[in-house]
Amino acid sequence: MAAVVGSGIAASRLSPGDVGLQLLENAVATAAALTAIMLALGRVSGAQLNPAVTLAVRVFGGLRTSEAAAYIGAQLVGGSLGAVVANAMFGLPLIDVSTTARRSGALWLSEVVATFGLLLVVFCLVRTSRRSVLPFAVGAYIGGAYLFTSSTSFANPAVTVARTLSDTFAGIAPGSVLPYVIAQLVGAALAVGAVRALYPTGPESRDDVVPDAGAGRARAAGVPWMYGRFHAR
Repeated sequence: MAAVVGSGIAASRLSPGDVGLQLLENAVATAAALTAIMLALGRVSGAQLNPAVTLAVRVFGGLRTSEAAAYIGAQLVGGSLGAVVANAMFGLPLIDVSTTARRSGALWLSEVVATFGLLLVVFCLVRTSRRSVLPFAVGAYIGGAYLFTSSTSFANPAVTVARTLSDTFAGIAPGSVLPYVIAQLVGAALAVGAVRALYPTGPESRDDVVPDAGAGRARAAGVPWMYGRFHAR
């Protein structure tokens, strides 16, 4: 969130009057930061930065309900703090509630599509044992989806909530949040169904990780270290 909001503020200052260039700068910075964060945190927490992903992991059996709830709480708190830090870095009020209304059927459809595509990328790679490329694929997808969706691909309920705290280029008014989150959850549910249809079973081998107590569930669900409950040796 610090990258999303911070790069949005920087872009609006560096390229005033050129919204297209601002969006491109915002997209590139966000995609690059997301890739780096996933590479850094993948073997610590599974790099679950998105409640929609966490809920899908829970559906696939990789997390208990209590664990999923803890992840989502951390994502919401972390995202909100990231927005506050971004405001502070650019000399803005720490909490500056956004006034940018984002309400239309086209935007909601875009959030369904953006979230569906993100989860499809994540879990299809997971279920075909290509987790090493997952951070790069997710970063590339988010960077692209910034530009091919009219909503600029929030695709993350925690990000959507956190963006209300900054009245800047990346902000969203609180009144616009609920339809966005509903659209994201619809996209996530569709993606879960698509993944189950495309890859009914996950990979059987987990030789490069040492599972914790939840390994049996995660292995059966085909959820390796990047989005499951695993720790590195």
